[in-house]
Amino acid sequence: MAQDSVVVLGGSGFVGSHVVARLSALGRRVIVPTRRRESAKHLILLPTVDVVEADVHDAAVLDRLVRGAGAVVNLVGILDPVGRETFERVHVELARKLVAACTTAGVPRLLHMSALGAAADAPSRYQRSKAEAEAIVTASGMAWTVFRPSVIFGPGDRFLNTFARLSATLPVIALAGAGARFQPIHVADVAHCFAHALTTDLTVGARYDLCGPKAYTLRELVSYAGAVTGNERPILALGPALSRLQAAVLEILPGRLMSRDNLLSMQVDNVCACAFPTVFGIEPAALEAIAPLYLAPAARRTIFDVLRVRSGR
Repeated sequence: MAQDSVVVLGGSGFVGSHVVARLSALGRRVIVPTRRRESAKHLILLPTVDVVEADVHDAAVLDRLVRGAGAVVNLVGILDPVGRETFERVHVELARKLVAACTTAGVPRLLHMSALGAAADAPSRYQRSKAEAEAIVTASGMAWTVFRPSVIFGPGDRFLNTFARLSATLPVIALAGAGARFQPIHVADVAHCFAHALTTDLTVGARYDLCGPKAYTLRELVSYAGAVTGNERPILALGPALSRLQAAVLEILPGRLMSRDNLLSMQVDNVCACAFPTVFGIEPAALEAIAPLYLAPAARRTIFDVLRVRSGR
């Protein structure tokens, strides 16, 4: 494996696909391990990308994957545990195995995706597990960089698109945690930061909080998604007790729109206390400049037409 190669764990996901495409555009050779190659078929045609079937939770497999790489990017994460995919396994144990593999193989550089609000004393298990993983990475002795984004939006997100679907199907939206605050950042800006971090030593040993230019309450974001899609609905803000009840019910239903752990995460405002890091040389995109491009009815019709043509219908 060439020393300029980058192994991207979680490279076939929402954020990972953008990071991999950005690295490929810069001419970097990228290795994307995935449990099912079919799930990463959108990356296979990128000229410098190799998609390989592999279980990154297997320490021996991980050792082979990173051997000879110049850098590793860890984007693997979950918002809710499902079966054996627990916060401990996915966030903490994988970080520990990855650091051990990189150390054994002599990989010099590690970029790690954490989350805004990660802290050892945070209210949710999600946030605490992210903090545990950060601690493993920062104690590794490697040339590390940690990114802590707020919620990430863009085509295919599970954030604004979820609100848009709810607005299209429900006459009234009963909303838990309506006053929780977020500062959404565009997925392309996150991908830019990851790719740029590999081009400069200025980012070594640094943690970066990543946010867009404006903070919103959850209620404002749900209302905005409805307005953009032409399906604005009345919003009923639930109190603490009803919010907990709603989260408890939703976490056992198909689709898992919310969990009690998600609700606990929203007790801490998901906003940045500082300006966007100047080292990355960009101004983050505004939500209002991007969201209509994929949420507005005309945009959705365009996407449907493209898919229909591709399917031969």
